[in-house]
Amino acid sequence: MATVTGCSLLVDRSERYVDAKEGTPLELPESADKSRFSQVMPIREINTAESGKMYPSDIPQPPDMTSEILQENYVIEELDGRIWLLVNDVPGRLWPQAAAYMNERGLGVAYDSPQLGLLQSEVANFSKQARQLVGLTNQASTDEPMTIVQMRMAPGIRRKTTEIQVRRVERSDRPGELLPWQGITNPPAEAVALQKELLADLGTFLKAREESKSFSRAASDMTSDPLVNLQSENEQAVAIRMDLDYGRSWAEANRALEEAKIPVIDLNRSAGWLYVGFRTEDEKESGWFDWFSDQEKPRHTHTVTLEERDGAVFIEAERLESYDGEHTASDLLNRLFEYLY
Repeated sequence: MATVTGCSLLVDRSERYVDAKEGTPLELPESADKSRFSQVMPIREINTAESGKMYPSDIPQPPDMTSEILQENYVIEELDGRIWLLVNDVPGRLWPQAAAYMNERGLGVAYDSPQLGLLQSEVANFSKQARQLVGLTNQASTDEPMTIVQMRMAPGIRRKTTEIQVRRVERSDRPGELLPWQGITNPPAEAVALQKELLADLGTFLKAREESKSFSRAASDMTSDPLVNLQSENEQAVAIRMDLDYGRSWAEANRALEEAKIPVIDLNRSAGWLYVGFRTEDEKESGWFDWFSDQEKPRHTHTVTLEERDGAVFIEAERLESYDGEHTASDLLNRLFEYLY
């Protein structure tokens, strides 16, 4: 009884939301682009006339921030100097839109290969609109290099997604054929900034044309073998094969663990292991006394390893002997595969 009555000594702070005074708005410099700033955790407005009638049970719930994340179909991702636009659509639908983008931006399409996923522009030097897009000065000169833009489109790691890359290429003469795509490691900061600007512009263009029904059968034949495969023995998952470089595989594995809400206790990228806590909801609950205690910290139950061999990266899992719960190493691999592919 003493414990129960003691609970009444706790201060109920829920009404402070209703009575709180509005703070001073954030002032931005005049040179700042206000369209690039928004609330990270917006608070819903309350009608002042009705606020006096509100009780703690009536306080509005915060907005669902995941609703905007799930609707984000055009995301610029970056890893180890590589930058790409991730689009939640198949290459067959995006190929005609990508060609339309290059034409509308004054670049044109000189050469293309849907099977290779490559688009190559005309020389940008002779178009004022194209010069501005690729970062050339307004005044052309006779000694400036010929500049073209290449766009590379490929099926994404995750199903029904596409990854698009762009790059500016400078040559001493006008190219007479489709140039092979060459990835550049550690590009200069100027090149990185330009790629991000082009990809952001492309994402805006694609978003405005989402209702277009055009489709390219040639682009649908683009190499689309899955880059992520689940390997099993005796109907039990034993490994996940990723036909990617180690850096990308490591990043994707960490993303999958985060999206699957599997906590990472410790990790070592160079050694290729992650300690994770993979328990059922019932195993995380310690009983009736949870009401009086803080949330229990994650426990190390499984170890995830990444190893390069045979030209691929293999993800494997091992269950700790000290863990006596339900989840097996195979269960962990199956869960990871759901979020990797």
